[in-house]
Amino acid sequence: MENAGVQRLEEEFSNLEKECDSLKDEHKVYIQKLEELKSLQGKCISKINHQQKRYKILLSNLNRSETENVKVNELKKKITKNQFDCREMNESLPKENSLFLSVILGRVSVSLLTRPDRLSYKEEYERFKLNLSLITLIFAITLCFLIEQRFIDALYHFLLVWYYCTLVIRESILRQNGSRIKGWWVTHHYLSVVLSGTLLIWPDSITYQLFRPHFMTFSVYMGFVQLLQYYYQSGCLYRLRALGEKRDMDITVEGFQQWMWRGLQFLLPFLYLTYMFQLYLSYKLYGLSKHPQCDEWMVGAAGAIFFLLFIGNFTTTSRVVFEKSRKVFASRRQANHKD
Repeated sequence: MENAGVQRLEEEFSNLEKECDSLKDEHKVYIQKLEELKSLQGKCISKINHQQKRYKILLSNLNRSETENVKVNELKKKITKNQFDCREMNESLPKENSLFLSVILGRVSVSLLTRPDRLSYKEEYERFKLNLSLITLIFAITLCFLIEQRFIDALYHFLLVWYYCTLVIRESILRQNGSRIKGWWVTHHYLSVVLSGTLLIWPDSITYQLFRPHFMTFSVYMGFVQLLQYYYQSGCLYRLRALGEKRDMDITVEGFQQWMWRGLQFLLPFLYLTYMFQLYLSYKLYGLSKHPQCDEWMVGAAGAIFFLLFIGNFTTTSRVVFEKSRKVFASRRQANHKD
């Protein structure tokens, strides 16, 4: 009986051994293809860099030339088109990490080489913001209406420090993969890290207790606005993924289409109210800095950061709205003209 059981196990092992031998052969082919892929990637990167340098020199020479005719203009258009094609090809090739990512992650590559991978990472990034927005909103509501303890406040501020530090890293990965996030929004999160750290180490003083209700109210409202932003962004990503399946449409994650304008119009009043709230907090902190019992440098520092956030957010959003509205209205005029 025992011999029959051992024989059955030996037969099972024999079958597994055959499968393992086949797997080893397939793995060797995989390693070979991987090496070929890396070699091909290196060749493509080298050739694209060569092309881009040569096109840059050609355009520079054409711009310095005093000759201006149809042939020159046609050549410029062809060069510009080829430059665009090189940039498109470069999107699917690995790139060196930025200085910030090199310091944080070392030489580990964070390049996402396919469009579905980039969209998936963007969607995961938005889900991460949604989850943290829900957590911080519930936390802020609890602190605003139920709990008033400095230690619990410190936990909330520490959560914000961690959240914004994580956003900086994730956004750097997005920028590494072609995302055209405006430089101000990256700076905004750096400032938010400093602001949250300042609030974290602010001692439990009279000025902190006077400022606390205003900040907690702002935190509750900010959590609500972040939820609205998530649903706007996720809606855009959903439609971009669907539209991106059409080969004849050139749409990126950061592209802006007319249908996005309606959602943005709904969101803008809430965003501008957020910026006004930041200005109000800056003014409130300025007043607290004049308080007779104010001895903390955190009051002035937090007020200055809130003011910088207001200026940067207000001007950047206004400029984006102006640019997008101009594009939308121009496309509408073209459509009406065709009709």
